[in-house]
Amino acid sequence: MPERAVRARPGSRAAWLALVVLVGMNLRPFLTGVGPLAEQIHDGTGLTFRGMAWLTLLPMWLMGVGALLSPLLWRAVPARHAVLGALALLGLGSALRAAWPQGGALIAATAVCGAGVAVIQAVFPGLIKQRSAGQVAAVMGLYSAALMGGGALGAQLTPLLAQWSGNWRGALAAWAAPAWLALLFAWRALPRPAPARPGPAPAGARLLQRPRTWLLMACFGLVNGGYASLVAWLPAFYQSRGWSGTHSGGLLALMALAQAGAALLLPALTARWRDRRPWLWLTLALQAAGFAAFAAWPDLAPRAWAAISGAGLGGCFALCLIVALDHLPDAEQAGELSALMQGGGFLIAATAPWVCAALRDASGGFTAGWLAHLGCVAVVSLLVARLAPRGYGAALSPPGRAWHPPGEPGRAGNGPRVADQPRG
Repeated sequence: MPERAVRARPGSRAAWLALVVLVGMNLRPFLTGVGPLAEQIHDGTGLTFRGMAWLTLLPMWLMGVGALLSPLLWRAVPARHAVLGALALLGLGSALRAAWPQGGALIAATAVCGAGVAVIQAVFPGLIKQRSAGQVAAVMGLYSAALMGGGALGAQLTPLLAQWSGNWRGALAAWAAPAWLALLFAWRALPRPAPARPGPAPAGARLLQRPRTWLLMACFGLVNGGYASLVAWLPAFYQSRGWSGTHSGGLLALMALAQAGAALLLPALTARWRDRRPWLWLTLALQAAGFAAFAAWPDLAPRAWAAISGAGLGGCFALCLIVALDHLPDAEQAGELSALMQGGGFLIAATAPWVCAALRDASGGFTAGWLAHLGCVAVVSLLVARLAPRGYGAALSPPGRAWHPPGEPGRAGNGPRVADQPRG
């Protein structure tokens, strides 16, 4: 997509922001709507807990693969075409959940949804940086908040739709409608692609040679593993403690609303801060408190624990995206780094629900899984110490010289010389 379609027309800013919100809100309901219906899905399909884990594992794995392939998408397919095709896939996969009743077919339909979301998540961060010069943090926060807010809607409305209609498959399939609405809006709001111009060679191979890229993957993956496990198993955890599907879905919705609020608020609060680490540590402390509370005092104040966990997860998600984009001044190169972080990160995160299900089968409950995620938060807290902004340039430079993004003059970093900066 070098130099292609991403120039905003005069007066199109409101339409662009509305599109960011509408697209973001469609990326999580297909995931968060499953947990509150776990018992009905088990009864209707015969899927075990480990089998149902694939309803989260497979789409998140596809998100990871899609993000890793995004540099190819970024150059081969105009942003408009990628987003339109992905929204069509998301709507199709959602609709197929009603048409295919078997457990394996339900997993396959969910994979179609995951493929669509994977393409959008691969393209959108770079697109936001390209179209939102000077306001990347704010627009990325809006996108993250919309994504989390959509998750809240999925968790709250899906069990209600299932209750009203008496058909859990139809409740899952209902999310095709907003996906196709977003498709129609994107058709009108996204500019048509300009003729392609030769662009710089992909930097992905070079970025993968740098430890910083792998550090970002680990941070993003371990944090989002906690999100994946809570989306998959928090409703089931409280259903095992006597909660109904609707009430446990409301708990997950509360968590997602807290995510959305933190994802919107923290980027704005940190906009003047070059060093985002103190805020990242704050979000990690909130996650640690939430997982510890779920493990030790689950019935004391479950809504507070859900809100605390959600705020930590949502804020950390948004800040991780911003930190990746902060590393490089060029939108295309920053988008590649963000895609690699998300790609490797989602591959890590995808395994978390399955591991939690295995720990549940071995121990008889979810406490071991919550403690495992508490340990992951501790690891990320140590890794975040390496994300000092003065080291951004050196962290992405080949050994012995400053790294210049292909086709860009000057240094890619923020410091004066590679020799003056710590590596990481």
